[in-house]
Amino acid sequence: MAAALQSSATALIDVSVGSVIRAVFEANAAIALWMQWLILQVLQTTRASTSSGSDLDSWMRDFGLSRLPAVPSSGIATFSRYTPSLSAIVPVGSVVKTVDGTLSFSVVEDSSISIWNAAGSGYVIPSGVNSADLPVVCITAGSAGNVLSGTINVIAASLPGVDQVTNTNPLTNGIDAESDTAFRSRFQGYLTSRSRATPGAIQNAVISVRQGLRVVIAPNTAGNGQPMVGAFLVVVDDGSGYPSADLLSSVATAIEAVRPIGTTFTVIPPLVLTVNVSLTAEFGGSAQAPSDTSAIQQYIGGYLNNLGIGDTVSVTRIAQQAYQAVPRIGNVTNILLNGTPLDVVPPPYTVIKAGSIAVSTNGG
Repeated sequence: MAAALQSSATALIDVSVGSVIRAVFEANAAIALWMQWLILQVLQTTRASTSSGSDLDSWMRDFGLSRLPAVPSSGIATFSRYTPSLSAIVPVGSVVKTVDGTLSFSVVEDSSISIWNAAGSGYVIPSGVNSADLPVVCITAGSAGNVLSGTINVIAASLPGVDQVTNTNPLTNGIDAESDTAFRSRFQGYLTSRSRATPGAIQNAVISVRQGLRVVIAPNTAGNGQPMVGAFLVVVDDGSGYPSADLLSSVATAIEAVRPIGTTFTVIPPLVLTVNVSLTAEFGGSAQAPSDTSAIQQYIGGYLNNLGIGDTVSVTRIAQQAYQAVPRIGNVTNILLNGTPLDVVPPPYTVIKAGSIAVSTNGG
């Protein structure tokens, strides 16, 4: 600005600190920088690759796409009592909490459990029975609900005949709302699949139903797994191995909108294969803590329960999980999967889930 002004003036211009011209230049420069910042903000919010949060949501809504919401965690809570002389009922909607009270979990309906009572809309623990394992879902959606075992132990409101609650196993499948990065990635798949009746289009339709879904698509395959031209099989899992009928129905509706004309399809849950693990952890001269066995079991259980449809269970991966759980382990030996020292290769359309995990130790 000083050079431009001087070139147009016939006399020497004073731009020293404190001069009027210097003050005008600095005021103009501040306004220019502010306008440049506004322009950068506008450019950032008008492109999906640079916008974030609510700006990215509004950008995607122009294309009919919305962010996938958070998914609440789920699992099993054990309700027990000291005196089982009378029957007790645990109604659906009963709330239990973590010891610090920050997270609440609600009892949900599962009509396949033998003690379910539809008339009473709850679970009836018969007289003479000390405890019952009941399904619960976190009231707050998100990964924060994936609490460790033994964390849930507070009954929010009085349940006559029930004294205690705990969760023997961790709660799982809680997922935070879709991140900006994942949202952009799904948008790319959404665009590339709009005009194509391809496996990619089918897969994009399935994973857009909700977060955490795993899918395998078998073309020219009937619902019974046999070859059939013009049909395709879709195997869907939500991480539990037992997706609900409502979820499978929602997936089928999404596929119907993009499937090729003249084809038929079937949506099924995966087959579940339980894998029992046993191993020996050798500590040598290292000190062994009481919690080491539990840590190894949790790491191995997490590895098995997070395998995808058709994934193989590797013996060496089992050893790796043990080392990661307790770095002080000197050696891991005698690893058996379902009683054999071999990898477990599941049949087609099968997902692995953890069974019993027995950890014996020596040394330390």
